[in-house]
Amino acid sequence: MPIVITDADAARLLSIAEAIEAMRVAFRDLAEGRAVNPPRLRYGIETPDPGRRYTANIHAGAVQSYSVACVRAGSNFTVATNDPQRKALADPDAPNWTIIVLYDLNTGEPLAFMHESYLSGLRVGATSALAVAEAARPDASVLGLFGTGQQALPGCRAICTVRPIKRVQVFSPNPAHRQAFVKRMAWENVEVVAVNDPREVVRGAHVVCCATNSKTPVLQGDWLEPGQMVITIANSDVLNTRREVDETTFARAGAIIINDWESVTANRQVELLEPIEKGLLRRENVHTLGDLVAGKAKLRPDPGAIVYYKNNTGLAMQFAACGAIIHRKLVAEGTERTIPRDWFASERSSSINKVPSG
Repeated sequence: MPIVITDADAARLLSIAEAIEAMRVAFRDLAEGRAVNPPRLRYGIETPDPGRRYTANIHAGAVQSYSVACVRAGSNFTVATNDPQRKALADPDAPNWTIIVLYDLNTGEPLAFMHESYLSGLRVGATSALAVAEAARPDASVLGLFGTGQQALPGCRAICTVRPIKRVQVFSPNPAHRQAFVKRMAWENVEVVAVNDPREVVRGAHVVCCATNSKTPVLQGDWLEPGQMVITIANSDVLNTRREVDETTFARAGAIIINDWESVTANRQVELLEPIEKGLLRRENVHTLGDLVAGKAKLRPDPGAIVYYKNNTGLAMQFAACGAIIHRKLVAEGTERTIPRDWFASERSSSINKVPSG
């Protein structure tokens, strides 16, 4: 029978290391034709409340190695903010009605209905950590972090899992948010320092991660130092144009890594397309994470080169891979949160539409 998987289940049953390995399997499957993941669909529409706009975020995909398919249906409201450079949810503390549905590739049946708040941040952070494991210097010990919100914390923890990070230099425009982040990381085995100048995030860092909700660059390419790896997670789509770094960052990068080429064009990610069109970077220097994991592409060894990982889209296969692990564990330990199977086993349309005789 299908089960309900909560955020608490996900936090309890899926470790950061397991999530990173799930991303490795999923991206390898994608590169080798064993996963499918069409670009996400986003749309927005006005509501009866002129101050709120409804937005939807829909993913679909499947991973053969986990025998699981997935549909994620996101449902939110956004509002205009006093800061036009940032987007905001209408009520950040409101219930999250986004649902992830897992399906069994063997039977087609629904396996689970999942909450997505916890898993959403973890799968982004785990994917960034996978890129760090593939491309950052092995002895990276200093992490520069822009952002202190829901994506910053799991991203920071995941990167610290794959590299011997000893110091984190964090910046947010809000000093209170910086100090709150330091307190949240107080029990981690790493020194976390709040800095007052964004340039201090970059200075001396081996990996620089941008995990913000900004629509304009928080990182200037002129600040970068030889041998650094840069990560960003904010991307343009059909609803918003967003740029977490400037064009100089693209121009200085010796290699760029992305998740998926289809999403670049389908979601109109102009922040990558425009530097290519302007000749600031060559398309052949842009690699997919799956090709790196599968060994189909290799980065040229150059300790002084800047590597830029543009975590350019969320993929349903990320939820499918992580969800499969959580589902297996929860079923094994037992749960009473089950849904009768026959609620979903509808009759075929041929029998429903059959015209009675006489």
